Amino acid sequence: MTAPLFHLSPGALDDAGPGATVVLSGAEGHHAATVMRLKPGEQVILSDTVGSRAEGIVRAAGVGELSVEIVQLTREPVLEPRLVLVQALAKDRRDLQGVESATELGVDAIIPWQAERSVARWKAGREAKKHAEWVATVTSAAKQTRRTSIPTVRALQTTTQYLETLRSTERRIATIVLHETDETSLAQAIAGHCASEPGPEELHLVIGPEGGISDREIELLGAAGARIARLGRTVLRSSTAGPAALAATQLLLGRWDWAAGTGHTEHTA
Repeated sequence: MTAPLFHLSPGALDDAGPGATVVLSGAEGHHAATVMRLKPGEQVILSDTVGSRAEGIVRAAGVGELSVEIVQLTREPVLEPRLVLVQALAKDRRDLQGVESATELGVDAIIPWQAERSVARWKAGREAKKHAEWVATVTSAAKQTRRTSIPTVRALQTTTQYLETLRSTERRIATIVLHETDETSLAQAIAGHCASEPGPEELHLVIGPEGGISDREIELLGAAGARIARLGRTVLRSSTAGPAALAATQLLLGRWDWAAGTGHTEHTA
């Protein structure tokens, strides 16, 4: 069984190396020492949530904390394009189902999207609470799947705000809108976006709500440079389309082809 993973604060492993001792405290230390009752000699994984992870051995267990000796430190590179899921709000928590699965499949960032046809809404005054719920879902999914980094959940955006982001940002963004009526494949859309140099820094996969993306939104997104693509011959739910598109994109970009040397990490042992 894979060793349990615990989160440290960002940067906590910057100056660490094999042989160093790291103290796991706070909520994570309490869970490890008090709830899981980990003991000296057991193996654990520590992550700074932004790209560094350490495999270690528990050397001492105290009240609500562990002392862990680092055996191996891994620095994971930042791959481009970063994969961003633009997930429309959807009823019956289907948006959160999609976000959870996308996290498990390797998404780098998530943008909650208030689409024109979204039935679900973040009511005024409750935006922070709903955003925190998405962050908690992403954090839990990342930990469950032993991911080193936790995807960023960006601020809720309306269609107008998202279009403004595409126009005003300094980042090179390539956007693909998944829509059931188009005949362009996801592979064709990705190839079209990545054909020129320099390539995109971010690749956005836009997923609509239960009622679909409106014709007006399709037109506006297309005018902003987005490519419209279809994912297979069936119509997928909002909870399924994002994870399916993300998994296909990972394969198309070769990131799951370990034999080709992708997903390289730098080890220190």
